[in-house]
Amino acid sequence: MHKPKPISWHLPLLLLALSLPRLHAETSPASKEFVYTTAPFPSAHASTLVQLKNGDILAAWFGGAKEGATDVAIWGSRRTSSGWSAPFLLVREPNVPCWNPVLFETHDGKLWLYYKYGRNVREWTGARLVSSDQGQTWSSPEHLPAGLLGPIKDKPLVLDNGTIVSGTSVESYSSWAVWVDRSTDDGKTWHRSGPITVPASLKPSPAPAEPPLKPGAEHVTGIIQPAVVHLGKKHLRLYARSTRDIGRICAADSFDDGITWTDAHPLDLPNPNSGIDAVGLRDGRVVLIYNNTISGRTPLNLAVSKDGEHFTMFHTLEDEPGEYSYPAIIQGRDSNVYATYTWNRKRISFARIPLSSIH
Repeated sequence: MHKPKPISWHLPLLLLALSLPRLHAETSPASKEFVYTTAPFPSAHASTLVQLKNGDILAAWFGGAKEGATDVAIWGSRRTSSGWSAPFLLVREPNVPCWNPVLFETHDGKLWLYYKYGRNVREWTGARLVSSDQGQTWSSPEHLPAGLLGPIKDKPLVLDNGTIVSGTSVESYSSWAVWVDRSTDDGKTWHRSGPITVPASLKPSPAPAEPPLKPGAEHVTGIIQPAVVHLGKKHLRLYARSTRDIGRICAADSFDDGITWTDAHPLDLPNPNSGIDAVGLRDGRVVLIYNNTISGRTPLNLAVSKDGEHFTMFHTLEDEPGEYSYPAIIQGRDSNVYATYTWNRKRISFARIPLSSIH
């Protein structure tokens, strides 16, 4: 009988095969999934997320026939240990579209949902709902006084003393500007700082090269949709989206917990006039989620900074043709980072980024 050959020479190959899944996990730090695959609306955009006290994730976005359609409402989904729930309706305004929901908790334990409604951005009215049971039930909509829009896209920063520092912005036909609303009584009253703009002397010269404007398109200049982070002591920083003549993510600083702010200046990160978000990690670093391009809304990337000024891109979430935009980002109770973003205007995508992969 033929004697089998020893199999010891197979051992290195076997060990390599067994190691491949682990190697793949280490080189693909983010795990991704869709919040939903079927929904009672064809189009979705502008998501937000918050982690609840029991560890669940609550996400919200606006959905309807298309952006600006009168049927566009605010929808939500809850992620438990068994996965995401089916989308459920959070709030709808009659015969007028809703826009840009923002979820966050205040120090009194309340969960807030701010949103906007109106035919277009120049006609927005701010509104909010509040929940005292972690989003199981919500109040009736409260329509805010004229001029108070609430957090315009990204979550506000809630300081250790309970102060809310909320980034907002105003878009006119020719000029955009960032403002900061600050509340020391859990959102009952607000005090505004601004406008925060980029001085002409700090704008890139020449302006970043971009495709020409479409015939009839209006030209605007400025920054909008700020995300606020804490850099230590009373130093806060905001990061903002910019128009095509600036073409970079811009930053401004406060050294008195958000009461007063410097002018904004461009960073060495491109921005194609698309929404961004930022989170200050508990270890002092800052993570930005943004489109690393001057044109279009792909790819979608993550970058990290130790000083809040100089960033290193460490992961690409999406790089296929399409639109991957309007991200939201938080750090979870487990120290890992979580994000949601628009996936081709059809779905909302959710990503988990392990803290160990951020470097």
